[in-house]
Amino acid sequence: MTRSDAEIIQEYGPFPGVEGVHGVTHDGRHVWFASGDKLNAIDPESGRIIRAIDATAMAGTAFDGEHMYQIAEDRIQKIDPETGSVLATIPAPINGGSSGLAWAEGALWVGQYRDRKIHKVDPETGSILRTIESSRFVTGVTWVDGELWHGTWDGDESDLRRIDPETGAVLDQLDMPSGTGVSGLESDGGDRFFCGGGNSGTVRVVRRPRHSSAA
Repeated sequence: MTRSDAEIIQEYGPFPGVEGVHGVTHDGRHVWFASGDKLNAIDPESGRIIRAIDATAMAGTAFDGEHMYQIAEDRIQKIDPETGSVLATIPAPINGGSSGLAWAEGALWVGQYRDRKIHKVDPETGSILRTIESSRFVTGVTWVDGELWHGTWDGDESDLRRIDPETGAVLDQLDMPSGTGVSGLESDGGDRFFCGGGNSGTVRVVRRPRHSSAA
């Protein structure tokens, strides 16, 4: 395992009226984050919120290239990002407790915080297709270049870790500064991770290590 300190290269927020940042995703242009009752789009150049959608948004957020997916307590809602309309709803795994959310391989990947698991979920039915065990509490989840990463947050300690998608073994670990939580996680498809900062009301940008390679 490779372990190093996370390199925070930018920070967005805190934002007026936002008490907490939960799920985070990226649509190719904008960074989106869940703030309890809204999905907010940030212009990554100015760092400002440019639009918001009313939605139940206390946990993970994902984007499949066309639609948003948002964990809403015991369910996952498929949302039209243009209109904010809920197009479909599926049950979240294990009747709640879901944290992170990502889209990859035509499926949703759902982090379960206290269960320390990541489930691959059928986006049409909510059926669990497979499960990966983690050794720590799971917050945000993201895939990039065939790499599976997830955030952790336990007390004052938090990190980003790349895990083997078959075994759950930790391959890379980026330690966040003490007291810096990770509530959501998304990649821009390149060298940046966007990390929800929980009750700090911020989104932090962490550099993805170049030495990482697909598992």
